[in-house]
Amino acid sequence: MAAHTAPPATRNQQLKRGFMGVFAYSRRAMELVWSTNPKLTMALAGLTLIAGVLPAGIAWVGATIVDAVLSAIHAGGTDASRILVMQRVALEAGLVALLAGAQRCLSLSQSLLRAQLGQRVNVMILEKALTLQLTQFEDSEFYDKMTRARREASQRPLSLVMRSFGLLQNLISLFSYAALLVQFSVWALVILLGAGLPAFMAEAKFSGDAFRLFRWRSPETRMQLYLESVIAREDHAKEVKLFGLGPLLLDRYRQIFRKLYQEDRELTIRRDTWGFFLGLIGTAALYGAYAWIALNAIVTRITLGQMTMYLMLFRQGQSAVSASLSAVGGLYEDNLYLSTLYEFLETPVKEPTGTLIRGQSDQEGIQFEHVSFTYPGAEQPALIDINLHIRPGESLALVGENGSGKTTLIKLLTRLYTPDTGRILLDGTDLQDWDETTLRQRIGVIFQDFTRYQLILGENIGAGEVRHFDDEAEWRKAAQQGMADSLIETLPAGYQTQLGKWFKEGRELSGGQWQKIALSRAFMRSQADILVLDEPTAAMDAGAEARIFEHFRTLTRQRIAILISHRFSTVRMADQIVVIRNGRIIEHGNHAALMQLDGHYAHLFSLQAKGYQ
Repeated sequence: MAAHTAPPATRNQQLKRGFMGVFAYSRRAMELVWSTNPKLTMALAGLTLIAGVLPAGIAWVGATIVDAVLSAIHAGGTDASRILVMQRVALEAGLVALLAGAQRCLSLSQSLLRAQLGQRVNVMILEKALTLQLTQFEDSEFYDKMTRARREASQRPLSLVMRSFGLLQNLISLFSYAALLVQFSVWALVILLGAGLPAFMAEAKFSGDAFRLFRWRSPETRMQLYLESVIAREDHAKEVKLFGLGPLLLDRYRQIFRKLYQEDRELTIRRDTWGFFLGLIGTAALYGAYAWIALNAIVTRITLGQMTMYLMLFRQGQSAVSASLSAVGGLYEDNLYLSTLYEFLETPVKEPTGTLIRGQSDQEGIQFEHVSFTYPGAEQPALIDINLHIRPGESLALVGENGSGKTTLIKLLTRLYTPDTGRILLDGTDLQDWDETTLRQRIGVIFQDFTRYQLILGENIGAGEVRHFDDEAEWRKAAQQGMADSLIETLPAGYQTQLGKWFKEGRELSGGQWQKIALSRAFMRSQADILVLDEPTAAMDAGAEARIFEHFRTLTRQRIAILISHRFSTVRMADQIVVIRNGRIIEHGNHAALMQLDGHYAHLFSLQAKGYQ
């Protein structure tokens, strides 16, 4: 914890900024709630006003009942006095029923608004996530920021608004109590307001401490969630069982919990201990006021009914003061948590600069000119001075060890990343000048770590082209081109088969079968003139891969085809072969030229060929 402790000056600045920001975030949260459902927001405001005024009215009517009863006793219980008492009792009963109805309607309105607002905020977070760059998802600190926003801040706007309404309700009640209580003594009002301040200051301080704990331990919390998924999800279950990882991972999960629990325990003990002793001040003030009011009734300075009313006012007033100060402390805490939401939502996003939908010449194809790229935070560049030219109708194979930079090159081509130096041209025009949507519609890509969607089979194929996501006719065309149609015919529900095991009657496919579905997904983009396959057939045997790529070359005669594979029987089919090592192109040519060169490619080819002898 020592490494996480901020200097006192910094903590004071944070507290000051937190309090200064309460009303700013209250305004923003109110705007958010209003835009979610104006009618429910207005209902909450009206019901809050009613619920704030009625308690004082009930206390006043209660006092008149006591005095009316005493008057009836002195009058000998006449019919008129009895009727007056019954009328006052009926009035109080009506007010109590009205208060109960208002509180019930408040609860109903809050529940309805909570559901709508929770959905609204989650959608805002997800919409923001769609605008982020891939590098931001790969940044652990930024990922923590998004995790914090999703975990806590999505619930905080409504909490802040409810506390604001609760504060307003209690302030209205306090003003109505004060109007009656000041008739007894101004000092009673001062005692009422001042008794709750010590506990409030302590609560605000501990709310800030709790928030700082929440921010500091986001990585540990994320590790806990990850360990839960590894232990409990089907895609990890095989290795966890075979390697006996379960007890080890569960012990690590427990260790993280113990660390977090220890921090929570220490904070909770301090918070409740201080809260108890400072709360005794309020209790002493309450019973001191009781004695004061009772003594005044004994010496007949006030009536018995007034004594009853003032005692009720002081008790309810103290509750209102405590609730008001608690609401302000809660607003401070909500403000802190909302800062994580707006910090995420206001993350700067690089605006797309390209607008072109057509290049200078459709005969130029793809050109890499002195392209270099280093991943954020990495010390070594992933690509160094890459120069390539792939013309329309040509095929290119990328060869190299894992981590040599092959997939990075594809990510640059699809503009998931931007080169640090150099440029990439498509049809003679810099990729940065292209409209992003137009560019990506021209490229069909299947990465080696393609996603296995827990959706029906047809939608797994349709994911390759969002415009035809649920178009079965397009699914069938793509499946034929991806050579998955024969597989689909063996499934009872065909294209409607639920894939994966997350949902009822879901069917799991083998690795090779999934790769055929992924290959079909690439062919969904019928208008794409650039097709990229990043080891999509690694789970197939060599013969199946060769047949698929022969079929692939037939279908891409007029397109640019880029292939990444470790099987040289397939790679040798390409028009150009590029060998990448440590981010640099070390050899470039067709199969015959590279074999004649007798360099790295020839060495790897010979090693693999021996394996088949």
